[in-house]
Amino acid sequence: QVQLVESGGGLVHTGGSLRLSCAASGRTFILYTMGWFRQAPGKEREFVASVAGVTWGGGTYYSASVKGRFTISRDNTKNLAYLQMNDLKPEDTAVYYCATSRTTSTAVGNYDNWGQGTQVTVSS
Repeated sequence: QVQLVESGGGLVHTGGSLRLSCAASGRTFILYTMGWFRQAPGKEREFVASVAGVTWGGGTYYSASVKGRFTISRDNTKNLAYLQMNDLKPEDTAVYYCATSRTTSTAVGNYDNWGQGTQVTVSS
């Protein structure tokens, strides 16, 4: 089982930037798709971005709401995944989670290892 630990959350003003990190344990990190999800109070957890493992060529996917503002990446030598978030908006406020999947799916149910989450708050 893969253990995940997120970091990098915080409070920023509208238009600001943050970079989230996700540290993963385990030797099979490179095989997993790494995904970032977020959950705002009273809302369901939603897909933000993912980067596929080597099996699928490392392709990236983004939700429409963050495309062009957020960038997902991974460093397979360090078992790290990142989410660079630029031009942040108040509606980006949520707890952000990283997760792993054995598929390239964007569905929450297809991710089987989750971190504890990191809070991102964007003030207007």
